[in-house]
Amino acid sequence: MGVTLEVCVDTAEGLAQAVAGGADRIELCAALALGGLTPPAGLIQLAAGCGVPVVAMIRPRAGDFVWSEAEVDMMETEIAAMRAAGLHGVVLGASHPDGRLDLDVLRRLVAASAGMELVLHRAIDLTADMGAALEEAVTLGFHRILTSGGEVTAEAGAARIAALVTQAAGRITVMPGSGVNPGNAAALKGLGISEIHASCSAQTPVTGRAVEMGFAPPVQRQTHADAVRALKTALE
Repeated sequence: MGVTLEVCVDTAEGLAQAVAGGADRIELCAALALGGLTPPAGLIQLAAGCGVPVVAMIRPRAGDFVWSEAEVDMMETEIAAMRAAGLHGVVLGASHPDGRLDLDVLRRLVAASAGMELVLHRAIDLTADMGAALEEAVTLGFHRILTSGGEVTAEAGAARIAALVTQAAGRITVMPGSGVNPGNAAALKGLGISEIHASCSAQTPVTGRAVEMGFAPPVQRQTHADAVRALKTALE
């Protein structure tokens, strides 16, 4: 059986490229340069009709995953919008200041997401005991965990990812993400995974007045269909 390829995108063009390249699933975000935020309404509606299963990031701001009461209220509203749009699932995470998963907040978000596919995002990479966090995710009803094994990249965290896959024992899917590319895909596949997460993007220089005026960074990343195809080939 092949490995499911989830491609994260934050623009209409990125979405089109991911679908054209054969992505098996889309993670829809805004601001991937900040780790991904809740996508805007227009992009949500566009993705809902893309013909590929879509899960949406629920993250109202950049920074840590320690949410205020107002932010949790916002996230519940955002989840309702994803449900109304017909998206398949949501990507959630919440932490205490010491990095432990905030189970009270996660229970609220999971309850708001009833009937949808549930993904625990890389908030798990901030926990001191990832094995304990995996058990908490199972108990909460998550279907999938996105993780780099507690390291900056999935390649660096490969040993811990392998341990989590073994511990999960089919109760929850462990999906590596961060720095995934055709050069390391075969090694990551060898960890016993069934799904993998990547942006399949390349740096694109930005020039002109938009950069000078502060409307754009000098370099942006853009998903490309050819990169999606290359990663799928490497996973075969």
